[in-house]
Order: sequence, then C-alpha cells, then structure tokens
Amino acid sequence: MSTPYPFTAIVGQDDLRLALLLNAVSPQVGGVLVRGEKGTAKSTAVRALAVLIPEVSIVPGCRFSCDPGAPDPACPDGPHEPGLSAARPARMVELPVGASEDRLVGALDIERALADGVKAFEPGLLAAAHRGILYVDEVNLLHDHLVDVLLDAAAMGASYVEREGVSVRHAARFLLVGTMNPEEGELRPQLLDRFGLTVEVAASREPDQRVEVVRRRLAYDDDPAAFALRWTADEDALRAKIVAARALLPTVSLGDDALRQIAATCAAFEVDGMRADIVMARTATALAAWAGRTDVLAEDVRQAALLALPHRRRRNPFDAPGLDEDKLDETLEEFGGSDTDPDPDRDPDSDPDPDSDPGGGPGGGSPSPDSPDAPHAPDAPAPQDSPHTPDTPAAEDPSPRQDSPGTGGAGEQRAVQATEPFRTKALSVPGIGEGAAGRRSRARAEHGRTTGSRRPRGALTRLHLAATVQAAAPHQRARGRSGPGLVIRRDDLRQASREGRESNLVLFVVDASGSMAARQRMGAVKGAVLSLLLDAYQRRDKVGLITFRGQDAEVALPPTSSVDTAAARLALLPTGGRTPLAAGLLKAHDVLRVERMRDPSRRPLLVVVTDGRATGKGPDPVGLATRAARLHASEGTAAIVVDCESGPVRLGLAVSLATDLAGTAVTLDELRADAIAGLVKDARQPGEQTARRTGGPISMGRAA
Repeated sequence: MSTPYPFTAIVGQDDLRLALLLNAVSPQVGGVLVRGEKGTAKSTAVRALAVLIPEVSIVPGCRFSCDPGAPDPACPDGPHEPGLSAARPARMVELPVGASEDRLVGALDIERALADGVKAFEPGLLAAAHRGILYVDEVNLLHDHLVDVLLDAAAMGASYVEREGVSVRHAARFLLVGTMNPEEGELRPQLLDRFGLTVEVAASREPDQRVEVVRRRLAYDDDPAAFALRWTADEDALRAKIVAARALLPTVSLGDDALRQIAATCAAFEVDGMRADIVMARTATALAAWAGRTDVLAEDVRQAALLALPHRRRRNPFDAPGLDEDKLDETLEEFGGSDTDPDPDRDPDSDPDPDSDPGGGPGGGSPSPDSPDAPHAPDAPAPQDSPHTPDTPAAEDPSPRQDSPGTGGAGEQRAVQATEPFRTKALSVPGIGEGAAGRRSRARAEHGRTTGSRRPRGALTRLHLAATVQAAAPHQRARGRSGPGLVIRRDDLRQASREGRESNLVLFVVDASGSMAARQRMGAVKGAVLSLLLDAYQRRDKVGLITFRGQDAEVALPPTSSVDTAAARLALLPTGGRTPLAAGLLKAHDVLRVERMRDPSRRPLLVVVTDGRATGKGPDPVGLATRAARLHASEGTAAIVVDCESGPVRLGLAVSLATDLAGTAVTLDELRADAIAGLVKDARQPGEQTARRTGGPISMGRAA
C-alpha cells in the first residue's frame, strides 16, 4: 500500500480541510462537495483524511462491518454472536465515474435464486464504505440515477436492493465526499441540496505559498515514507483532536439564540426547504466541539453558513455561487447578541490558538522550519484562497471584444442584455440512439421501460422473467419435468431490453452579424439561446457555441457539459458586420466531425439561430451557404433553425435554410413551451422537410 500524503502537510485550502474535519467529527453533517479547478489537492485531501479517522470495531466475518456493540438487526450476514469483536482501519472507498448500479449497491445472483431458491447477495461499494469514507471524484459526471441512489443511501443510512421480488437491506452510513470541476457541468439543485457542505477551492496566487506547495510535493515524491515521517507528530495530534471532539460533541449546547440566527440566515438567503437549517445546526455544533467548547457561538453560525448555504442558493446553472458576507453579517447582528461579529483580538482562551491547532494552518500543525506560510484560523481563510470568489468566465472583462484583423467588425455594437429565459418546447433527435444517459432523445439504456428481451451478453443484470419462462417452457418434458414447477437452465435466461433517454450534443450556431442587431433583436435571440441552454442543462446535454459575423466564424465554446460557461460567453457576444453563414455552418461541420471521433455514440443536434441572410465573402455567399447546409443534411445531422426574422416583410430565408439542412424552422415565439402552435417533422420525401402547426414536440432531421 502506498504512503498517503499527510493531511497536515497540505498547504492552504483552509475551508476544504475544515469541512472534511467537521464531517470526521460529526458524520451527520452530511458530507462535502468540493468544487474547483484541477490540481488543487481535492483528491489528496480526501485520501489523507482517511488515515486520520480512528479505527472501527467490527464483527469478524461480517461483510457489512457491523458494530459489535450495536449490530444491525437486519444485517444480511446476521444474526451475530455476541462478544465477537475485531478492529480495522476506516476504509476509503472510491466510486468510479463509469461504475454500474450493481457495482454501487451490490448484485443478486439471479441464477442461484431461480435454480436453488437461494437469496445470494454480493455486497457493493455502499456496503464496503459503511462506517468509512465514500469518495466520488467528478461526481457531476456520474449518471443521475446513480447519484440519486448514492444520496438516498447517505440520507437514510441504509441501502435497499430490489430485484425481481427479492429484497435486501443493509446499513450504509459513511462520510460522503464528492469533487467536481464546474467547467465540466453542474449538478442539479436537488442533488446539490443533498450534500451537507460545499467548498470552492482554487490555487493560491501567492508565489511564496505556491513555492511551498511545490517544495513539499517534490519531497513527498522523492521519498513518501520519509516525508510522512516528518509529519507523524502533527498527524497524531490531529487524530487525537478528532477523537476528543467526537467525545465532546454530545455535550455541546445549541441555544435558542443560535437557532434563531440559523433560521434567520436561511430565511434571509431564501433557501428552499429545511435541510439547510438542520445542516447549519449540526455544522455549528461540530465547530464548537472542534474548538473545544460546549456552547455554540455566533462565529460558529457564521462559519456554518459559509459552508452550508452557497450551493443551496443555486436554482439554475446561471446563478453565481457564493454568499454575500455583508448580508450575512447584518442578519447575524440583527438576530444575535453582542458576540455576533467575531473579534479578531478576542481572548485566546475563547477559541484554541490557531498556531496550536494541527488542522488550522496551512501546514496543519507546527509548520516545517522551511515553511514560509503562516497558519490561518479555520474560520478566516486566506484571501487568495477564498472559496467565495470563484474564478469563472463570468468574471471576465464585460467590455466587448475589439475585432482582430480580418474579422470585419465594421459597425460593431456593444453586447446587449438577454431577455428573460423561458421554458422551451421539447426538442429531440429522431430514431433510437445508444449515447450517454440523459433526458432528451430515445435510446437503448440500462434504465427505462422494458421494450423486449434478448439473450444476455456477459453477466445477466436485468432478468426478463416472462421471456425466460417462455423460453424454458417448451423443454420441460425433455428435461424430465412432469409435475408442477419449472426447470430453468442458463440458456433459457433472457435479458430485458429497455428504452430510456439519452443526452445529446447540442451545438449552437449563432448569427452575430449586423442584421441581427437591427430592431434590437439580439436581446430576444440571446434570451432564446439562454432558454435552450437551460433546457440542455436539465436534460444533461453537452453544449457548444459557434458564432459568425464579419468575415468568418469562431468556436466561442468547444463542446462541454458546462452550460453556465456557454451562457457567460453568450453574454459577452457583440454584434456587427456581414453575415458569413457558410463559414458558420462549415465551422460547425468541423466541430461535429471531431466530436464524432471522440464520442461516436453521442448524437448531435444542430441549432442554427439566424434570420437566414448570407452576405459573407465570396462571389456567391448564398450558394456557399446552401452547399454547406446540404453537407450537414447528407450526414444525417438533426437540425433546427430558429428563425429570427421580424417585421411586416419577411423573406423566408430561414425556412429555406432549414429545408437545405433537412431540418425544421421555428420562430422565436413558436419555441416557447406555452405557445399554442408547435412544429413537427413532415417527411413527404427523403431529404425534404416542411413544417406544419401542431401541439407536440419538435423533432429535427431524418431518422438515425
């Protein structure tokens, strides 16, 4: 087993370390979601924490790690004999992004259940993580169904497996830690709310601190055992402090004043539901125990709010994370006493000295002699590491970009604000795919409604009972069965074929030329694209953004799962210049060609937002645009054209473009879900599509 990096040797990241330690003290806090850029010690901190958690007592031979003092009465391996006990280190179980549901919750041996009537259950990762840590790296890339199962088990403290009438339940209480890079996509607000605490991490911008990070990492890589030995005393001290805080936790008093501050804070920030209040109360109590106190102070409530509320305020992917600390202080002052605002010069006896706190400073305990960084109190993170000022594209200079040479930005106008997003009609790709799980188009999937059966390829995961009986019935006489009952052999087993929904690659091609700026159309266009981005977020799609204006087109955002990044790029989009429609379509063709090689199973959906004009370079811009559109049609790319033309006189150019794309044209008004009229495909001839008014969803392109 490799030597893990010491927890106390981690430089900076005060809030991350504090959140992990609070969960180690009180697992009822509900886990930690760590959001941040790559290379910020997220995984290192989690693995290091596992070494600090005290050993657990278990019943020998129990696969579900039952506590000898209070064994689970419903344990599948029970009942257990009293008096048997053993100890083992707390486990850290890692859930891979590509794990199946059977790997997570466990699997039943269906063949033995049918043939022998034996309820044979093979435990999964939830059972292995019981009384330890369950770590999910890139939790935002995990299938939503698995995230639901995972968070349900974390909330209930138990895992339930239901398969073909056979039920298994076992205890599953663990410290849940998830990490994610927001640029790769967000979790749904419903799932964000299930994590107790959240922390935003970013690399330090202080040169001295970065130097110390590199120095320690190089020393660890050269000799992990020797490096860990230097931090043994600090690790032991921190481990002892966790044990002491656990013992003190039941005696901590949460007074009415603190409860009133918690409730007032959650109400002031308009947090949905009551889970935030409960998590804040548990976190504030754990903070007091960690500080060696038996009373919860206002400073504990403040720190609990900074850890428990930011992710619960996001209602859609365009909401900026973080918390208004001035508003927080005002609320605490209004509903608190004289100790509301922590005094930096307070008596050291009221809170442990950060210098003596093994988990309070950048190095955890006593820094090494060559460490240039000074410790910070857990509730006062260094400004450069503050998780409440995330480094996101939205923080870019909002001024419009100046045209680079050759962009032809004559008459460029400043970026306009988008109108309010709305709920769009359902858009889907025709046919049945086999892409990543999502909520947009039909697909063959592991989860969904049963549509048929087939012989299993590999392990049997979803038994189709009726098809299995039907396959076995004709052979009963040959198998010697004359009485009641059924002889089933391996060849009779049938796998259920299921149909669910997949996510798609939604590639937006947005016209940003001067004609789109006429009559202030661009605000409505951006509002429509934001609405489609919000729809893509809810359906778990990947999105990309291409803009064209002046003389050429550019990829404003390569395909990604981060729709909030796409929204930020869209907000900064200026308009002006000619309309190189062909360049935009050809750029889209290049992007889709690369994405098909990267992810062949993910089907694309091309959304062209334009009025259909083509005035780019070349002798025949209209002809070039027509040929580029037909190139997409020849490859079967599903397409929709959002017709932005307005005014009393309309040329119908967007409809002609949709015909060349073998797709569908829809106006901005028709895109709304509450519109009276909708559009569907009317395939009269191969490659020829016309739109007609109806009330159903919009389906684009030819069937795949």
